[in-house]
Amino acid sequence: MKASKSVPLGARAVQPVMLTRMGFGGAPLGNLYRRIGEVDAQATMQVAFDGGMRYFDTAPQYGLGLSEQRFGVALRRFGREAITLSTKVGRLLEDCGPGEVSKTAFVGTPQRRFIFDYSYDGVMRSHEASLARLQVERVDILLVHDVDVFTHGSQAASDARVRELFDKGGYRALQELKAEGRIRAIGAGVNEWQVCQRLLELGDFDTFLLAGRYTLLEQEALDSFLPLCVARDVGIILGGPYNSGILATGPVEGARYNYAPALPDIMDRVRRIEAVCIAHGVRLIEAALQFVMGHPAIRTVIPGAATAQEVEDNIALFSRDLPTALWSDLKGEGLIRRDAPTPEEA
Repeated sequence: MKASKSVPLGARAVQPVMLTRMGFGGAPLGNLYRRIGEVDAQATMQVAFDGGMRYFDTAPQYGLGLSEQRFGVALRRFGREAITLSTKVGRLLEDCGPGEVSKTAFVGTPQRRFIFDYSYDGVMRSHEASLARLQVERVDILLVHDVDVFTHGSQAASDARVRELFDKGGYRALQELKAEGRIRAIGAGVNEWQVCQRLLELGDFDTFLLAGRYTLLEQEALDSFLPLCVARDVGIILGGPYNSGILATGPVEGARYNYAPALPDIMDRVRRIEAVCIAHGVRLIEAALQFVMGHPAIRTVIPGAATAQEVEDNIALFSRDLPTALWSDLKGEGLIRRDAPTPEEA
């Protein structure tokens, strides 16, 4: 597979939205877990662009605006029309004192705090603030960010945020922005497929950025959500193909799964998957990155990359031809579902 291959997001957008099969995710450049210098951040994005990636995603949350600001610098080099750009709504950023900065996994951020707001006014204000940080007149895709249980702590809290989106006008704001041509597609960026399916039942969405919920380790989304996306031509932007680390590192000490230390049963399952990969002369990370592209709903994958070398590595991993027998053996061992589409079927 070629990272630079261009594909349409789907037929539901107001105007055609094209994505490359691999995109660039901006969370690491918000100083996720560790500081990244400005020179290194810009070099990382430049290598992604030079490597053919033309879809770039960011969010206000990533570094409390730092990632968007860094994207803005890069976009002046790339040219706005050279890429497809997405950002997110749902958190409003406010300048604040040192003791009031929101606690996140991002370090070395600007002195800001965030407030969740999925109302009409909240969506509009978030969108305008993002445009200012990005130094652009428009983004292509606007995603509702983190209305899931993972973020808000309970199903009831997630449900309340979904109701806020629809009852307080946030969804109407997205529709207006799209109808006016100020954005070309709307969707949601979340960590759970269940809330994506709920949103798709309530509204007319073009896409979902789904992080970590369709991988070598997880295929529950095959039951209902992904078939619904295929039926309605809703394109999936697949984030977190390594389940936040373990499918890249393997079952090493300290391996992370879903942003936390991996439990023994996950470690054991990854160990078994890796053994099948090794038997075929394939690295676990290669299989993890390429497996997700077998499903017809998935248009692009955005693996995390904090350095230029990691970008180059991802492109190389993506382009290697893997043996068909790898997938059949993983199915035969019960390590992936038998109904999971695999890359040679795509």
